[in-house]
Amino acid sequence: MAKKVTVNKDLCIGCGLCVGTVPAVFEFGDDGKAQATAGPVTDDAAIDEAVANCPAGAIVVE
Repeated sequence: MAKKVTVNKDLCIGCGLCVGTVPAVFEFGDDGKAQATAGPVTDDAAIDEAVANCPAGAIVVE
């Protein structure tokens, strides 16, 4: 099942772990913080790893 992934910009510290873990899903925005690319995500294992590694708990999966 496809999931919607977002990054809470208020919590994101811009460390880049998510971008390094799943570059197909995450990128840096102009503000230096991570953002999710558009569209549903189907790679559950990679997203779960990004969520687990985010030190700020900024990744939201729906």
